[in-house]
Amino acid sequence: MNTKDYAYSWHLSLRVDRPVEGCNMRPAAYMYGKKLDDREADKPLPPHSKKMGEPPPNHEFSFRWFRGPTTEPCAFEGCPRRTSFSPHDWSMHALGGSGCSLQCVSTQSSLYKCTFCNSSCFVNAWKTQYTVPKEMRQQHSRSNTPIRQRSPSYGSNDDDAQSIGSSGSMGARMNLSRSPSNYSDSGSAYSGMQPQPTTPVRGYVGSFHEYNGAASHGEDWMEISRDQLYTPGPEDVGRKLKLEAAAYSSETGELLMHRVVKTDLVLSRAPDPRKRPFVSTQNGGGGSTGARFRLVSYNVLAEIYATQQQYPYCDFWALSWDYRFQNILREIADVNADVVCLQEVQADHYENHFYAAMNDRGYEGVFKQKTRQAMGLAGKVDGCALFWRRSKFHLVESYSIEFNDLAQRQATQLLGLNPRSEEGSNFISRLSKDNVAQLVVLELAQPTMASRANRDPINQVCIANTHLYSNKDFPDVKLWQAWQLLQELEQFVLSRGQNLPLIICGDFNSTPDTAVYDLLARQTVHPGHPDVNVELGENCPNVLPNAMNITHSFDLGSAYETVLGEEPKQTNYTLNFKGVLDYIWYSSLNLKPIAVAPIHDESVLTRHGEALPSTEFSSDHIMLITDFQILGGGRPP
Repeated sequence: MNTKDYAYSWHLSLRVDRPVEGCNMRPAAYMYGKKLDDREADKPLPPHSKKMGEPPPNHEFSFRWFRGPTTEPCAFEGCPRRTSFSPHDWSMHALGGSGCSLQCVSTQSSLYKCTFCNSSCFVNAWKTQYTVPKEMRQQHSRSNTPIRQRSPSYGSNDDDAQSIGSSGSMGARMNLSRSPSNYSDSGSAYSGMQPQPTTPVRGYVGSFHEYNGAASHGEDWMEISRDQLYTPGPEDVGRKLKLEAAAYSSETGELLMHRVVKTDLVLSRAPDPRKRPFVSTQNGGGGSTGARFRLVSYNVLAEIYATQQQYPYCDFWALSWDYRFQNILREIADVNADVVCLQEVQADHYENHFYAAMNDRGYEGVFKQKTRQAMGLAGKVDGCALFWRRSKFHLVESYSIEFNDLAQRQATQLLGLNPRSEEGSNFISRLSKDNVAQLVVLELAQPTMASRANRDPINQVCIANTHLYSNKDFPDVKLWQAWQLLQELEQFVLSRGQNLPLIICGDFNSTPDTAVYDLLARQTVHPGHPDVNVELGENCPNVLPNAMNITHSFDLGSAYETVLGEEPKQTNYTLNFKGVLDYIWYSSLNLKPIAVAPIHDESVLTRHGEALPSTEFSSDHIMLITDFQILGGGRPP
């Protein structure tokens, strides 16, 4: 085929995350075509590409997974990674900021061809190296055997260059025809490759060793799966995996392109969550006989926000949802809470991961996603999720609050603004940030019976779960959202009687010095507070009423402040921000926090990373945990 006949280049992309025991591996396989102009037709292509006369047809992928032999991850005998495959030991933080292995290339050194997991181990090992006599080097050269036999780099992806159907393919090991009509002059490998007649359609041509050349290296690779999804088990820990992906024409079954990638060493699952000791109030539950229950609030960091750009200090594989979900789920399960309030739960993750996992553990739940559209694919929008233990509570009522709707209603019905006017449009636009809140009423599955000590037992509790706007430049919007939430809760709770206990929890994106905190804690906001007197630019409306009107009637307390005497130092811990944003508020008339789990010290939070998230803590927020007791008769003890 003449180079002028090539109108397209085909490319095959294949990527997998670092394998970790128990975490699903989902290959990202993508085949695409690019139209070539006259200048590009004669240029060589990058690896895993080839030139063709037409765009790629509709195609399907087939996969094969292989487990490699055991290898020595580091030649330095004092390296902890020789015996440990814990994610904590293999993070950028543990490796000194480098995820790259090193190999000694000096033929004069006794460490020739030895591989080290990082530069520190190489430097330490170099102190023990010696110069090899010339005659031994010559003997080594003839035998091509390292002075110290060591395994290759743990991070190697050299098989990538040996995939078929792409530049640099190992054609000599392929059981395929190689005629001028299907071979590119540019060396970009094979076009129109056909399976052998004895090979089933969409099957694999030849053996794995024929593709990747593993046999020539004396490596022992075992096929372990032909499913697209693979979950590494204990038998994979400390070994590398290889993945073959082949693209076949959906219509004819023709093999179009093929690629092989090798993973890093499989890591063991992360250690169990660190225990959080509880601190109780001095008199505990006192003499009250009301029911007790445990509630947690946790911003779990949605996948759409967990990017390398936002958290460059965290390993890419430790940011992956499959790794973080396993840690987060074990952390939630370890607490054994009766009510679990989560923020930043991605819609597709609620449906596919959280609900099923929590349901299996005896919980029922509801979800409310933010008002905005998904970020790209369906389900890529976060929201709030609220779960309760079925053996402890059952659901009486469930509602959701959309702050966008409240902004629209206030502008049109209360202020009489035309939403199509400039003033009305600016007002609504300033307040419409897509945030939401959940509201449920739960009833005890085993109600507290009336007694002499508790003549009027309370068996229901109202719980609100929210996530307020995050932008620090919009304190007026956060205050408006908190105020509106309290207004809605007042109307709801008071319509059901004075004695309905109330808990308001979530990520308020507000520190204790903000007007949001003052409003919740003190029922009002000082007119001179900076958040009430925001300097607004041109065409930016004032969305707040007079400060004297920003009030509510609840007598609320902060659970952590009540038990510990102060708020924690931080509930959000990143390189750019460290402080308190999350709270559990309660109605002090009929609820009492009897214990909380203090936040870990900074020395603990940074043990396996500069900040959160890390290999140990899989969110940038820290879970709040509180034990409550319902007070009977509507009177605090």
